This record gives sequence, structure tokens and C-alpha cells, in this order.
Amino acid sequence: MNALTALLGTEYPLIQAPMAGVQGAALAVTASNAGALGSLPCAMLSPEAMDRELTALAAGTQRPFNVNFFCHAPPEADEAREAAWRAWLGTYYREAGLDIDAVPTGPGRVPFNRAAADILERFRPKVVSFHFGLPDLDLLDRVKGWGSVVLSSATTVEEARWLEAFGVDAIIAQGVEAGGHRGMFLTDDLTTQAGTFALLPQIVAAVGVPVIAAGGIADAAGVAAAMALGASGAQVGTAFLCCPEATTSALHRAALQSEAAHHTALTHLFTGRPARGIVNRVMRELGPMNPVAPAFPLATAAMAPLRAHWEAKGSGDFSPLWSGQNASGCRDVPAAELVQELIQGFTPDRAAR
Repeated sequence: MNALTALLGTEYPLIQAPMAGVQGAALAVTASNAGALGSLPCAMLSPEAMDRELTALAAGTQRPFNVNFFCHAPPEADEAREAAWRAWLGTYYREAGLDIDAVPTGPGRVPFNRAAADILERFRPKVVSFHFGLPDLDLLDRVKGWGSVVLSSATTVEEARWLEAFGVDAIIAQGVEAGGHRGMFLTDDLTTQAGTFALLPQIVAAVGVPVIAAGGIADAAGVAAAMALGASGAQVGTAFLCCPEATTSALHRAALQSEAAHHTALTHLFTGRPARGIVNRVMRELGPMNPVAPAFPLATAAMAPLRAHWEAKGSGDFSPLWSGQNASGCRDVPAAELVQELIQGFTPDRAAR
């Protein structure tokens, strides 16, 4: 037991990171039942799918679980930028024999809102976490009002202080090594993004709430290193991607277990917001950070048909192959077994922190 396990109600201070698009309730159920905090990502779920996954999660475990949402501000439509983006992608559409003019625009991801809160309130999960800051105060107060513990990601010391000031119960220190979307919300300057083991002790020194290390942690040694630097717990994502309970595609699994996983980069080509993934053809040819890409999450719409076309042919050249910089823990092992391996990093002296 330490401050974090007391807060979360879990056996171990370990969080299975919510990973939108590559998991549902099954992974979260297994992680929670193994003594960690299982997480369900809801950023890409329709209200109906969210209700279905939450029902399965609540039925599958009596232990605490985490439900995760994005908190981005929906962007205003920019027709000129969208047209420029489609012009950049036009060559790829012609190569694939696809009609880019037939592609509808669409948000792809919706921030936490009243409709989601209405569904969530029926389940009242032990933990609710947010990415890209926090929701409006009325929604945040509603979540806290039904007793849920609130977590959110910080990528800088300034973001950590901001989160603490607005009442989060614990902070996830997300190092730049982490796979998937950067949680940055007070800045879009990538030069501010530090590695986990540089960021972690600075945030620990700056705030008075428990701090959870995230990014580049793939085994018990990484967990132990995070605890030695003052973390109250660890969040692990990439290592769970090849577990059978994840819904990661065969293409994505193969990439994670190949030499390609040694080269990742931050890119906003797939969604409009920086996220770390395995470098592939479209990232090499357009540049991983191309200023023409529409704002998050509008870049998704025009990229999606190319992804579907090439995935049907067995290629991940236009797919967001999300991965942290350390994919060494990606193995085809049950999630419960992975949890048991990771918790070896919590020795009694470290867990008392």
C-alpha cells in the first residue's frame, strides 16, 4: 500500500494505460482483476459503444477501473487548410484509385461532454482520467461529485501545477517516450517535451499529489527506476499492445515485434495532434510534422480511406502504428501475466514511498 493504491483502491500502483483504437473492456477487465488499474478509453466510442463497453467492464470485474476521455476544444472548420491537405494527399489517392472528393469531413474524436457524463454517471467508476487537460468545471465537478478519483496527464511542470490547482487527485507525468497522443495542453511547442526520467522528479518536486510515471516503461526494471525517482506508481501502455486481450491489428502487432519498432517519431499526420508511432511511408514522405495537416482531430477523415485501402493489401504504410520508444515489452502473453511481471518492480521499500 502507498498513497496511490490507497487513492485508487488497487492492489498495486500500476495502471494499464488507456489506448483508444486498440482495446476494449477485455484488456481493462484482465488488468483490474490482476491487481492493477485497468483502463477503458472512450475518446473514439459512440454513446452506444461506450454504454456497451462499460457494461462489459462492470460485469467483468468487482475491482476498481479507470475510464478515460479526451478534453480537446473542437476546432473551427478551415476550408483552405482542408483543401491544402487534400491536395497533399491527392497523389496517394490517385495511386490507390480512390476518389478524394468522396471523403466526408468529420471530427473522428469527441471531447468529454454532457452526454458522456450522463452515461458514465450510471456506472460511477472509481477513477476517471483525462487527456489534454480537464473538461469544463461543471463537468469536472459532476465527476468528482459522484465520488470518482480524477487523474490527468501532464507533459511539463507547468501543466502539472495547473492540474493540481484545478483539483486533480493524481498526475500522470507523461514523458516524450510515450506512445500515442501527447497529453500537452498548455503549449504546442514540442521542444518543451522532456523524457520521463527528466520530467518525473521535477513534477514530483513541484506538486503535492501522487505522481504516476508514464513513457518508456516496459518491464519491472523500468517500474523500479520510476519509483526510485519519486513516482507513486507507473502507467504502462505499449507493452500491453500484443497481449491477446488487446484488439491491436495483426499488422500493428507485427510492426511492434519487428525492427521497425526501433524507429518511432512524433507525428500529427493521422489526427492533427502530435502522437508517437512507428515511422512508416507516409511519415517519411510527408514529414511526421507537416504544417498543412488540419487541426486535431480533423486530419483523420482524409487519411482514413488510405489506411483502409493499404491495410486491406497487408501494408501499414498509412496506418497510425502507435508505439512508445521502448517496445521491448511487446510480447504475446496474457495481460495478467504481464501485470505479474511488471509488479516485480514494486519492492517493499519502494512501495512505501
